[in-house]
Order: sequence, then structure tokens, then C-alpha cells
Amino acid sequence: MERELEQLTSEFVARFSSTPRFFQAPGRVNLIGEHTDYNEGFVLPFAIDRKTIVASARRDDTQLNVYARDLDESATIELSDPATLRRGNWIDYVEGIARCSAERFGVSLRGADIIIASNVPIGAGLSSSAAIEIAVGHALLSLNDVAIERIELAFAGQQTEHKFVGTRSGIMDQFASVFGKKANAMLLDCRSLEIEQVPVTYPDIALAVIDTKVKHNLASSEYNTRRAECEAGVEVLQKKIPGLASLRDATTEMLNDYGGMLSEVVRRRCYHVVSENIRTEAAAEAFRRKHFVLAGKLMKESHKSLRDDYEVSCAELDFLVDTATVIDGVYGARMTGGGFGGCTVNLVETRAVENLRERSVKKYSEQFGFAPDFYIFHPADGASEITA
Repeated sequence: MERELEQLTSEFVARFSSTPRFFQAPGRVNLIGEHTDYNEGFVLPFAIDRKTIVASARRDDTQLNVYARDLDESATIELSDPATLRRGNWIDYVEGIARCSAERFGVSLRGADIIIASNVPIGAGLSSSAAIEIAVGHALLSLNDVAIERIELAFAGQQTEHKFVGTRSGIMDQFASVFGKKANAMLLDCRSLEIEQVPVTYPDIALAVIDTKVKHNLASSEYNTRRAECEAGVEVLQKKIPGLASLRDATTEMLNDYGGMLSEVVRRRCYHVVSENIRTEAAAEAFRRKHFVLAGKLMKESHKSLRDDYEVSCAELDFLVDTATVIDGVYGARMTGGGFGGCTVNLVETRAVENLRERSVKKYSEQFGFAPDFYIFHPADGASEITA
């Protein structure tokens, strides 16, 4: 880290002729609780030890000069001009978080010179976007001497996704990036916003992530479609169940009683969300009790539900899950993230990690013609300023 910051400092001074401050925000992996956050349900993500680092210095005008080092691309954003929405590239996240932070915190932000560097894999479903949003937002607010309310920073990131990117995402990614805690996953109640840190780091257990290295074009549009299908299900169920505000309030018994009122597709979407909430709370308890066999079983059930009822998996994800779950020492595996590509997360005994790595890479390469990326991530702390 020290060498990285020294290099960034040299680059920053050469580019902007000033000395930067540094801010970081991590990506995330979700252990279980997929597509439940925008239904006010439960999720169990952890912040990973991969992060976006922002080197930045305040300007006296309202201009953002931004250099994305990993892409070797630059952009200039004039905050006094009308906002530009949905360019379809990384600049949306920077402009979005600047304007949404100013709006949520009720301040007028001055400009800044910024270099963004990240080792969060891009396009892998590990929330590289949330890491950018939270790191840049933290930097801009701090440079403007704004007291940071961390929940408001997280919501500014979510608002960026909705308004500037066009994805009607829930709050999980930004909360994980802001509130992550080393050695823990966080059981987040997406209605009350209550967080319980759940220990998931043990010497004989590893959290392995395998990246399919594919992202099918369906991902963005189908995400919004799934949310609309859930909302349609709630609208119908409310006719029979007064007080039902979201699928968080529904039970399997309610779906058994009234599921006939729903189309087959919407019924299956709703059943996934309701059952996934049950699995997520049970998995958190299993991790608390070090009951890894049960936690792995719940992860496998989650993947089956995402594949069959929510229909957000794909051939590459299914292949990796099927390959992993027959390996001795692997407790469970499932897709993680929005779906249609991205990564699987695997709960595995430390002794079995290399076997999982070798077999997954070999079989996947034989099946699809290219190798997946294999990672061991460790739960990390959330966003912060990096100080000496």
C-alpha cells in the first residue's frame, strides 16, 4: 500500500501540481440474499480486500478533472453546468456521486482534481461501481469539509445508480462498501437498515470467488425487469393481504394461498424472494454457530432458486457451481451478484482450496475455451480516508 500511495502521489503532482489526500472504498461479495435488497429483505455481503483508491485535491472553482488510471482515460465535469445523464461509461459514476452527494447533504461542492485507481475486478459483479461511487463521494465531501453521515453517503451512491446509470438497484452494494468490517459479513435488514456483523473468518475456512469472465447483455435490462415483476406481485397480493408493503412482508403460506392470482412467472419471482429471505437469516445463524455444512446447503439452495425461479443465472455460472459442489471440502457454492455472468462464491475448507482452483479452472477451460479467474477474498473494512 505504501508504495502504491507513493506512486499515486508522484503521478498526481506531475499531473495537477498539488499534493493529494487519499480515500478508499472496497468492492463486495454477497454470501447469500440475492435480489432481496430492493424488496426490503435481508442480505449477507462482505466488503472485500480489493478497493478503489481516490487521490484528490480541492480546487477553487467548480470543475472536476478526473483521470481513471486503469483505463488511461480523462474527463472534465463542470458542476455549474446542467447534469449529463447516462453516458454509459465510468464518468456516470463520478458525476452522479458528485451531484447526488451535494443534493443529499444539502451543500454546494467545489471542484477537485482526482486520480482513480482500483484493483476491484471490473465487470465481475463485485461492485466496482459502488467502490468508485463511495470512494469519490467520500473524497469530495471530505475535501469540502462536510461532516459525512455514512448512511447518506450510501444512499447517494444508490441514487447515482438510479438516476445517472439507469439501474434500479437496492442498497446492498453501497452499504457493504461503506459499513464493511474486517473478518465479518454484515446481515443487513434492508427495511430498517439495521446491521449485524457476523463473523465469517476462520482458519480452516476460505471464501473462494470464481469469475466466469462473462457478462451477458441481458444483465442490466433484466435486473430492472425482475424488480418490476416483484412490484407487480406485491400489487396483486395487496388485494388479499392488507398491510403488505413489499415482498418482505410475504410468507410462503401467503404465496401458497394466493399464488394462483399471479402469473406463473411472477409467482416464481416472488417465491424466490420470500424463500431467499428465510435462507439468508438461517445462513447468518449458521455462520454464527460455525455450522458450515448448513451454511453451504443454504448457499446451494439459493443458487437453485436463482437459476430456476428468478432465472438470473447462466450456463457459465451453473457449470462452476456444479463443478464445485461435488468436490470434497466444498460446503456450498452459488452465483453472487446480479447474475447473467459474473462470479460464484464458494464456502470451502482451506485444505480443499487448491483442488477447487485446479479442477474449476481445468474443467471450465475445457468447456468454454478460456480460463476463469480465481480469487480468495478476505472480509475488509469499509470506506475511509487513508492517512499516514
